[in-house]
Amino acid sequence: MILINCGVASPATVSRQPPITFAAEESGHYNCQIKAGNWKTISRERHFANANLEVVTDRVQTPARPDPRAWTIVHRKAAVVVAPMTRDSKIVLIRQERIPIRHAIWEMPSGQIDDHDADQEKINDVALRELREETGYELAQDGSLSPLGHYFSSPGFTDERGYFFLAQPVVPCPDYVRDESESILDCRAFTVAEIRGMIAENQIRDANTLSVLARLWACRLLPAEKSTNHAN
Repeated sequence: MILINCGVASPATVSRQPPITFAAEESGHYNCQIKAGNWKTISRERHFANANLEVVTDRVQTPARPDPRAWTIVHRKAAVVVAPMTRDSKIVLIRQERIPIRHAIWEMPSGQIDDHDADQEKINDVALRELREETGYELAQDGSLSPLGHYFSSPGFTDERGYFFLAQPVVPCPDYVRDESESILDCRAFTVAEIRGMIAENQIRDANTLSVLARLWACRLLPAEKSTNHAN
């Protein structure tokens, strides 16, 4: 497998992610990785919990502030965010209905990691599963799945993190039938120029998608756009 790290393609092993541990150990549902430095939780009050999230108020002593601060936090499972790229360097997006915002929006395929003890190999498996289930595409036989680090979706509100991947090249799955429960209305492959235009026109508003596109751009993993300027 060829893994890509910020634009340099070389044979490599999958980079090791830090072990994932959870704030709500008794529930086993939520992702809150142990923080570096002298962070001390003084007290915790749980307000609500279900299979998808937990709401707590923590009083925390931070490295910069000796006096504890109270903060209400939503703990959520970690997730994968996959950028599928075809052989002709198009990027596959899905258009999905999102009930909280009452809109259908264009997104990269993504999904939660249910296993809170998942190692890198299991996280990779979740990424490939979400790719197949949501887009109907899969890695070609000569394809590679490249981990591109992670980001925090809203660190003032939740500890949720998304693990980025580039899947390249992808090809349509044979005999694919989309699960209607996914609420996915459309799936298309777009050129980089088309995606840039969609971002500029506010047609792409999903944080996962904007973030992984920024990572791809910074790592020089997006194909160069053809110039529209012609010499006279």
